[in-house]
Amino acid sequence: MNFWGRVSRIFGLSLEVQSQPAWAATSRAAMAKGAEKTVQRTEKEDLVASLNRAFQEAAAVVVTRQSGLTVAEIGDLRRKVRAAGGRFKVAKNRLARRALSGTRYEGLAELFKGPTAIAFSSDPVSVAKVAVDFSKLNEKLVITGGALGAQVLDSNGVKALASLPSLDALRGKIVGLLKAPATKIAGVVQAPAAQLARVLQAFAQKGEAA
Repeated sequence: MNFWGRVSRIFGLSLEVQSQPAWAATSRAAMAKGAEKTVQRTEKEDLVASLNRAFQEAAAVVVTRQSGLTVAEIGDLRRKVRAAGGRFKVAKNRLARRALSGTRYEGLAELFKGPTAIAFSSDPVSVAKVAVDFSKLNEKLVITGGALGAQVLDSNGVKALASLPSLDALRGKIVGLLKAPATKIAGVVQAPAAQLARVLQAFAQKGEAA
């Protein structure tokens, strides 16, 4: 190939390279964006499924509002919850509400507003104790509510739950309380009577189911 042929070939290739970006670059960007959305959608579905399983297995759930907690503080709280046999998780409200669907904790959906984090465990008292104790020492964590099985509790109900003994100890105490006068029952735990009655009833039902 002569000199001009080589120049023409080079020039032609140059034209070809410069003619691609108008459509090829756009196509590649669209494909990359579509792939990214697919990955994000898959990750969200996996997170919802994981949370749903956690809700299905949990004996109790505590919902908190964590405003301004540092990474170190969240890590400290997570370790304490884990040591008590539970899990502490910061989750997007929309995904958490989806994960509640089909579980006995659907009544908690309205609590998922703002910077929310949840604690859950198979031992309902231990996870409530850790969350309540931490909130007493750090005002950036606020207990907004929770649930013991299908029984939704407000913040006072969660605090009443945290003041109770472990599930095994409580089973024995319930038997004694049921045989005691009503005045004695009212003085066992300092909590509103209606809240205490609901907590004890839920525990009693769980014990019978077990």
